[in-house]
Parts: sequence; structure tokens; C-alpha cells
Amino acid sequence: MSSLPKPWTTIGRHALLPEAGHDEVARFNSIAHLNAFLAQRLVPRVKDAYEHRAAVRWRMKHGSAPTDRHEVAEALSSDPAYRSWGTLRRQTMEMRQQYGRALVQRQARALAERAAALNAAPTLRLDPSLEIPRYVASVDVHLMPGGYTGEQFEGDVGAGASYDAGMYATLGGGAGQWNDGAGRSLADWLRREHPAFRPRRIVDLGCGVGHNTLPIRVLYPDAEVIAIDVAAPMLRYGHARARALGIDDVHFWQQDATRTSLESHSCDLVYTTMVLHETSRDALARLFQEARRLLRPGGLTVHLEQPPYRGLPPFEQFMRDWDGRYNNEPFWSALHSMSLPDALEAAGFARQGIFESSCRVPSVDGSSTPSRAGEGEGEGHEDFGRAPRWYLVGAWQAAQGSAVSGAQGTGTVRTQETP
Repeated sequence: MSSLPKPWTTIGRHALLPEAGHDEVARFNSIAHLNAFLAQRLVPRVKDAYEHRAAVRWRMKHGSAPTDRHEVAEALSSDPAYRSWGTLRRQTMEMRQQYGRALVQRQARALAERAAALNAAPTLRLDPSLEIPRYVASVDVHLMPGGYTGEQFEGDVGAGASYDAGMYATLGGGAGQWNDGAGRSLADWLRREHPAFRPRRIVDLGCGVGHNTLPIRVLYPDAEVIAIDVAAPMLRYGHARARALGIDDVHFWQQDATRTSLESHSCDLVYTTMVLHETSRDALARLFQEARRLLRPGGLTVHLEQPPYRGLPPFEQFMRDWDGRYNNEPFWSALHSMSLPDALEAAGFARQGIFESSCRVPSVDGSSTPSRAGEGEGEGHEDFGRAPRWYLVGAWQAAQGSAVSGAQGTGTVRTQETP
């Protein structure tokens, strides 16, 4: 059974969202429908091509089926079904970025002026002297011209505006009208699994435009919330967007997430949402070490990502690895091949306090939503990396006088859950 993505006109409206005309909306809708077509129609053809052509040829030549994503790539990469799917997926990403860029370009100055009016507050702190990490500055991540940090004039918010508008089209509205599916998923997990946990200071490392910061602020309205990123255009847009939505007490700071200015042992919750794959092996280690430095005894660090490759069938590993090969995500493949629990332990967290879990985007009424168009439970459609379900990994900071902490007030620790 096929289903349609939500039209771009259903996106959540706020004062910073770029204004789109008829043709611009039509272009975004075409992207959403193309992505749904890829998931619903072409992915099953690729799977059939693998099972009935590529894997058969491989087995005849090698005596066994492909054992990992590298062997699947060797067997399948030249197959016309896979090449058609991969080419169209790349083209939809390129078009999404160009459509977003064109939408923003014609109103860039007006957007910057609206943002400047909303940003006249001490809760936004920018640092023009900050050295942008190479893993951010050296690549246009997921084909975004100029990347997250690209600016065309002083006060530019174009990168944030294009990201906000284009993300809704890419996911077909699957992350919700405010593009905050990951943040709502994490908030729902915290509410269900650790209802007595009451953090006083929260840090979102790599916040982008704050899509996934605000749901945590809503969950913990009495906490101090600090959103950190290296990209000034994203922070300008995100801070103004939050204020336009009526949230004026979240701090947006331009800092490197691997070495913040926050005091040691001053935070209760330190988290990321779909950030780790956009770092590097060295930066990941330093980010986990920074999280440990920031946490008070009994504090929690938690990170949402796509599932690791371990335990996945070789074909699914290969399909999920597309972003690492063709979508300007240099660390994608390496990250998903790593053991993040091992990385947390190497950063100094006690093994018995490290856990893995999973979560899904909750609907407005609190139930679990189906996946993006064509990816619902039981429908048999999968777009390998774009469904709103998340792998969750984290650790509790050891409490004073004990080997490991559970959730504050609950005394429970989830260790090594199967995602």
C-alpha cells in the first residue's frame, strides 16, 4: 500500500520561515513525491535485483552469499536497478538544496532583517573568532552549498532558512510540522523511561537551527537550556525562530561542541541528535570526553543516530551506506561501523552505566507515528536512513560514592539494550 507525503504547505509557520510562491511550493512537493517514489517503488526493485541477480551471481562465483556491505557493493553497484535508485536519490538531494537556495536568495536581506530584530537579546552569543572545525568547513554536508557555515553577507541566515524549508520536503513532513521529530522522540523517551529525571541545566551539542532543542525545553520548562553550534547562520536563524515561536529563554551559543566554555560538572543532561555522523573519529572521542566533563554526578548523556551496521543484514548495511558514498557525509560509514558504547567507555564512562535503546517519533496525541510516507509498520517500505525511528546510545555519569548512576530518583540503569 502506497501513501503520499504531506504537502509543503502543511509546514509549521513562523516569522523566519521563507515565504514561498506557487512554483516554489510545487518544486518542494515534487521532491517529497520523488522521495516517496524512491522508497515505495524503486527500493523494492533494488532488493529484488540483489536477491535474484546480484547475490545469485556472487554465490555462483564465490560459493556463498555476500557477507558484508563491501561485498554487496561489489555485487550490486553496477546493477541498473541500484544505479537508477542511487542516481535519482542524488538528484533529489541536489534539487532540494538548489530549490531551498533559490527560495532564500530572493528574500535573503529581508530574512536577515527579521532575524536581527528578534535576535536583539543576550541569549544569542556569536564568536566571529571561532575556528571552524575542518570536518564542518571542508565539505558541503549533504550537498548544501556553502555548508552550515556559508555566509554571503553580515547577518546572513540563509543556511538556516534553506535547511528549515528544505528538510520538510526531503522527509515529506515525516518529522512533524516543526521538523523536530528527533527532539520529540528523545523527549518522549525521557518522559517514559525516566519520569523522575529532572535536569537543571541541559546542553544540546550541535543544535543547528534548534529543531530538536525546543522539544526538550518544552519537556523541562524550569531547566536552563543551552544550544551550542559552530555555525553562525544556523544560530542566528535558530535563535530568531525560537523567539518567533514564543520561546525566549533558550541560549544559543557559537562554540565548538568538543571544547565548550561551560564549567566542569555543571550540567545534568548533555545530548546530540543526528550530529555524531557529521564529526570525525577524533572529534567524536573529544565530544564524548566533553560530555563527561560537563556532567554532574548522576547526569545523563544521550545521543540519537541512525542504527549501527552491526547486526543488520549485509544488503541493508549497503543501502544505508549510500549517504557515506554519495551525500557528502565523510564520517557516515565509519561512525555506523563503530561501537559507540565502546567509544563512551573509552571517554571515561563506566561500562555498567552505558546503554543502548531505540525510540520513534510520537504523534501529537502521544502515540507512535508511522514512518515517513510509505514507511509505516507492516507496509514493507524502507528508505534506509530517512524513517523517523532512532538508535539511542548514552551513559549515566557515576554518582559520588557509587560505580554508576541511574536516573535521578528512579535508581534504574538500562545497559546494552538491543535497539
